[in-house]
Amino acid sequence: QVQLVESGGGLVQPGGSLRLSCAASGSIFSINAMAWYRQAPGKQRELVAAITNGGTTNYADAVKGRFTISRDNAKNTVYLQMNSLKPEDTADYYCNLHIVAMHTPEYEYWGQGTQVTVSS
Repeated sequence: QVQLVESGGGLVQPGGSLRLSCAASGSIFSINAMAWYRQAPGKQRELVAAITNGGTTNYADAVKGRFTISRDNAKNTVYLQMNSLKPEDTADYYCNLHIVAMHTPEYEYWGQGTQVTVSS
């Protein structure tokens, strides 16, 4: 069984920074793509950033130059460093991991979500 635990959300003033973490645990054989999504009230969930197991990254235009996604394969963890935060970054943030667990094919797992509020 695989579990994902997110942490790092909170309230921050515009221009501030936060770092989100998402750690996977359980009977994990390998983790392929990792990503962060967000969903603001009344809006659809959208991709924020993604990283392949080779380290290739891609970002939504709205966060390019401000957010950085990274991964620690030894810890089965993905991070999202968010700088120069804006009120429009306010949303629930979800990690998304493509995990190959022991004796099972690749499956897409979601974190429980962590709230990020950017407000003065």
